[in-house]
Amino acid sequence: MTVYLNGQYLPIGEARVSVLDRGFIYGDGVYELIPVYQREPYRLPQHLVRLQRSLDGIRLANPCRDEQWEAIIREVIARQPFDDQGVYLQVTRGAAKRDHAFPPDAVPTVFMMSNPLPVLTREQIEGGVPVVTAADERWLHCDLKTISLLGNVLARQLAVDRGAVETVLFRDGYLTEASASNVLIVNRGRIVAPPKDNLILPGITYDATLELARDGGLPFEIRPVTRQEALAADEMWLSSSTKEVLAVTTLDGKPFAGGKPGPVYREMYRLFQSSKPRARVPA
Repeated sequence: MTVYLNGQYLPIGEARVSVLDRGFIYGDGVYELIPVYQREPYRLPQHLVRLQRSLDGIRLANPCRDEQWEAIIREVIARQPFDDQGVYLQVTRGAAKRDHAFPPDAVPTVFMMSNPLPVLTREQIEGGVPVVTAADERWLHCDLKTISLLGNVLARQLAVDRGAVETVLFRDGYLTEASASNVLIVNRGRIVAPPKDNLILPGITYDATLELARDGGLPFEIRPVTRQEALAADEMWLSSSTKEVLAVTTLDGKPFAGGKPGPVYREMYRLFQSSKPRARVPA
């Protein structure tokens, strides 16, 4: 695999970062994961806007202009042998003497790699997926896509330990998100999404889902969702760059919402698939 590191394209085994890099020492950095369909980045401008917001949130200057990011991303994509990819990019504050305060002269570390995009199985699409629930104990800036992800890692491992794909999180009696996904519900045919505040990541697929709902004539609203409402919903969905949109059919080990994906999900799945870039037809 060829990766990008600080201006060079290298075999992954040759890529090296200093042990004093603040990403390693402090988790002082941000990242993005961009899905790629048929070698075309999905909603790339939106991902770059979110990247800028995360960088601003940790007071780190963006090392590249948008056109530079796009050129690097497309080159990384072109160097991989697979068409559908997940491009991971990470920016840290760079290497410096260990001190909590920002180093004045550190040069940001920029890293990028791409892996095959996970393939959703027919069973997941048609049968839904299991989740578990837990209290959201993470920090108060979940809206920034930082590499300080230990809270998310622990929540995700809880799901793995219980044979589920995700952990759906609640804070002070309200739905926030899952360990690596946004969460939406459906009540009486209406999609309901928690608001994008400091407690949830502003998901690119979350936005895409609501845009598709609007364009497809599916009613939706954005408002706080109580735990009680979420657990009694007609449908619950996970959305993310790698999961696209998946229906939840098992919750805490028990069948949820009839144990099968609902009608609104099936329509959203159709809309989402139709929005994805298709293979180019040779001239």
